[in-house]
Amino acid sequence: MPKVAASSLRKGSVVDVDGKLYVVLQVENIHPGKGTPVTQLDMRRITDGVKVSERYRTTEQVERAFVDEREHTFLYQDGEGYHFMNPETFDQYVVSEDTVGDKGVWLTEGMSVFLSLHEGNPLAIELPARATFEIVDTEPAMKGQTASSSYKPAILNNGARIMIPPYISAGTRVVVLLEDGSYYERAKD
Repeated sequence: MPKVAASSLRKGSVVDVDGKLYVVLQVENIHPGKGTPVTQLDMRRITDGVKVSERYRTTEQVERAFVDEREHTFLYQDGEGYHFMNPETFDQYVVSEDTVGDKGVWLTEGMSVFLSLHEGNPLAIELPARATFEIVDTEPAMKGQTASSSYKPAILNNGARIMIPPYISAGTRVVVLLEDGSYYERAKD
């Protein structure tokens, strides 16, 4: 397996630590005023889901596992988990709720995502940067409110709650940034 600098790892990377595979959940590079810069990795062990936190010197080498990252299409969710299909080979994979985590609320039928596979086992998913949803419920717009005033809560057609500008009403399609679930802009369609 190739070795890479700990500071070059990103969220979703898969590493081999002492013969066990871990998926990186969060990376923080810490540069103190004095001393050696370090990289703090929050990881989840793939075999049993145990979360661990490791600290490496930024120049320290970590073994990166070979992971096949390909675009897959989300099909549906059921009791087994989330079902994805490779559009080239039509192979289907079931991804557990633990692996998908809080990203599951943003998955819509037919959405293209990047699925990370190691020896045929799904490890992590990466959502697109943005997606379009319809607002099904929000407070009515008040006359005289402008874009500069505070935001108001809204419920999307997938059940998620976001904050939107006050001039947007129910039935409007909006673009949401999926990384943090925030309003981006009104949909152009």
